[in-house]
Parts: sequence; structure tokens; C-alpha cells
Amino acid sequence: MKVVVATKNPIKIRAVKNVFSLFFKNFSIESINFEYKKQPIGLVETIKGSIKRACYAFKFGDIGVGIEAGLVEIPYTKTGYFDIQFCAIIDKDGLTLGCGSGFEYPDKVINEVLKGKEVGEVMEQISGIRNIGRKIGAIGYLTHGILNREKLTEQAVLTALIPRINLKIYKNFLKINCTKI
Repeated sequence: MKVVVATKNPIKIRAVKNVFSLFFKNFSIESINFEYKKQPIGLVETIKGSIKRACYAFKFGDIGVGIEAGLVEIPYTKTGYFDIQFCAIIDKDGLTLGCGSGFEYPDKVINEVLKGKEVGEVMEQISGIRNIGRKIGAIGYLTHGILNREKLTEQAVLTALIPRINLKIYKNFLKINCTKI
């Protein structure tokens, strides 16, 4: 089974490999570059980004995986947003989605992102860690290393796999037309 991940970020690739290896024995992982919006804002745009990535990756393998993090409006929070990471998995049988745990950024991050900057840019300034998104991630910095980006990404991948590892319960997946996303 050839699993293709639509990213060149080594953290995301490792997370997919780690989770898939818990359930599947004979598979290979490849990555392919795919650019989406610089910083998705909103639930629909973030999920759409993960699906677009998975659809693109599926052209090159048996399974396409797309992972996208975005700012999603959440009531009763100081900033009004949580960062939530979604994973879309697509194969000939259809689409499954999952997400990782969400968290709130400091005011400065949200304010700068709403002005057009990317989360990574602002978090690099705050943390002093270059390429933070390819290392511990903002979550690693904000949790003092308790939860890093790789583990957060694994949550999204694992929850997207739930229907696939429980076929007797879920029976089938959402059929999707990738050209209409």
C-alpha cells in the first residue's frame, strides 16, 4: 500500500508513518509538495485544505493524506479562535476526517494573523525558535514541551483512521468528488 502525504514537512510525514505503522504492516510513505492558503481561517477553509491536500496526494498513491491546521472560531474564548489541525484520508473507498486537540494562541498571534501574517512567523518571533513548525511547533512551545507538533498531528491522523480501523461498525465512507472541492 502506497501512502502519499501532501506535505514536505518532516513532522507531518513522521506522524503519518507513526500512526499507520500501528495498524498496517505493508505500506510505504511518500511525500509530495502541495501549497494551500498561507493561513486558513475558519472551519470550512481548514477542512477544505486538508481534503484538497489528500485529493492531490491520492493521484500518486493508494491512499492520499492531507493535514491542515487553521484558526477556527470558538465561542467563550478570549481571542475567539482555536488552532485546530485536521487530517483527511482519501482512497478508492472514500473520505475520512479527523482532528487533533485545539488550543488558543496568545492575543498577539491572533491579532497578527488576522492582519495577514502566518502563525509560524509570529510564533518564531515570540519563541525565538527558527522554523518552529518543523520542530516542536507552537504547541510544543506553549505546553513547555509536554505536547509537541508531531504528537498533535498524530492525534489528527489517528482520529481520521477511526472508521478505517473499525470497518464492521462504520461500513462505508463518504464518497467525494475531488474536482469539486
